[in-house]
Amino acid sequence: MAKKAKKKAAPKKAAKKKAAAPKKKVAKKKSARKPNPAFMKPLTPSAALAEVVGNKAMPRTEIVSKIWAYIKKNGLQDKKNRRMINADGKLKGIFGSKSQISMFELAKIVSKHVK
Repeated sequence: MAKKAKKKAAPKKAAKKKAAAPKKKVAKKKSARKPNPAFMKPLTPSAALAEVVGNKAMPRTEIVSKIWAYIKKNGLQDKKNRRMINADGKLKGIFGSKSQISMFELAKIVSKHVK
């Protein structure tokens, strides 16, 4: 008996594509990132905020950093939900009537206490 020859699958026809011309890479200089001048503007804290960060005029970014340093130093983050900040005597004046705020509300509260 003669062996049957296995049929090979016909090769798939490749779609003819024009080769795109290689793009020339233009070397761009990376400039140093410039901070937004609005964030660097010195702001004067209110009396309540000055108890926590000091009464010297400083940029908003530095004010928020000092508040976070105070929160971490005194362990005021909620133990179960770390997004919440518990108020102590000094922060109670900043937070108003709230005894606890979300960390996302912190920037809004800071803006009420600076000029």
